[in-house]
Amino acid sequence: MNELINRQGVEALADILATAAPGSQWPDLTAAATTLNELSLRGRTDRVCGALLHDLRRLPGAGYTTAAGIFRRALDNPGFTGWILWPVSEAAVTLALESGAAPDFDDCLALLAELTPRLTGEFAIRRLLAHDPEAALRAISQWTGHPDEHVRRLASEGTRAYLPWAVRVPALVQLPEATLPILNTLYRDPSDYVRRSVANHLNDLARHAPDVVVATAAGWLAAPDANTAWVVRHGLRTLVKKGHPGALALQGFAPASVVVTELRLDRQVVVMPDDLAFEFDLSNTGPDEARLAVDYAVHYQKANGSQSVKVFKLTALTLGAGETRTLAKRHAFRPMTTRVHHPGMHALELQINGVRHGRSEFRVETAGIKVI
Repeated sequence: MNELINRQGVEALADILATAAPGSQWPDLTAAATTLNELSLRGRTDRVCGALLHDLRRLPGAGYTTAAGIFRRALDNPGFTGWILWPVSEAAVTLALESGAAPDFDDCLALLAELTPRLTGEFAIRRLLAHDPEAALRAISQWTGHPDEHVRRLASEGTRAYLPWAVRVPALVQLPEATLPILNTLYRDPSDYVRRSVANHLNDLARHAPDVVVATAAGWLAAPDANTAWVVRHGLRTLVKKGHPGALALQGFAPASVVVTELRLDRQVVVMPDDLAFEFDLSNTGPDEARLAVDYAVHYQKANGSQSVKVFKLTALTLGAGETRTLAKRHAFRPMTTRVHHPGMHALELQINGVRHGRSEFRVETAGIKVI
């Protein structure tokens, strides 16, 4: 991913900007193109942004207005697109905030909306939101009616509380209802690209405002379209895994009388990389059919000897009164960039409609390490 911003892209950016601003020179930007090899994508963004700012500040009439004019003229070039626009958008935000003028702040938001069809402005917009959340959200809310799906998505994606790769905006956590007008307008958007962002935004809110999320989802289900059920299901996924009663009820998973046999593991020691296979029998002992959300929780060994739990989806099914079904699953233990596996005792539990059933322990051995 680091190569998304590379030497060729930076040199092309310098040429495009020179055309957009005849007579201008971009020496720092050109020099930065040769210094990216050891940097991450974020590091490359910062390096290119810094070089771009140095060159912009040497131009006649240096400041936000001049830079924004150049960037807008550069949009006439179809090559002014892709990940190289991340440092461009960050530079624009830096200059707008340095200006301190309200018109520059507002215009920078408008500029990000113009740039976002070429590359999402969801990362750069975070600093504008942090600087003045009220003013930023007031402008962003207007984008929900924009004809371009990329701009409508930016309204939802850029204001997510826990947007991956992006800086945190405290106000988005402290005021969970601040972005609801955006979501309430977009949950029935004609674009799947936008609706997916809305669902992820709702799922973000579930981390710190679960009751707000459940109430919002209930309102959507009361005025649905053909896609609302999916948006709500995806937006409630974390709460369902956590066994939140309100989220489960909205998905039709009521408390149920079930019996689960002891988990049957295909091995007691997993030597990475390998899979752990398990199966169990699930019976509905109630007098009525039951709709069941069947998940399983893996209790991972941590470096300090404690355990952390992660819940995974298994299936959703309906069992008739007295019906029994055998279910099976394989869970992979592989080296991952998002999880460090530690040798030691792990455990597996089932979760049926939010209620835990049974617990079976097993050991995990990592390559070259023998667990005693």
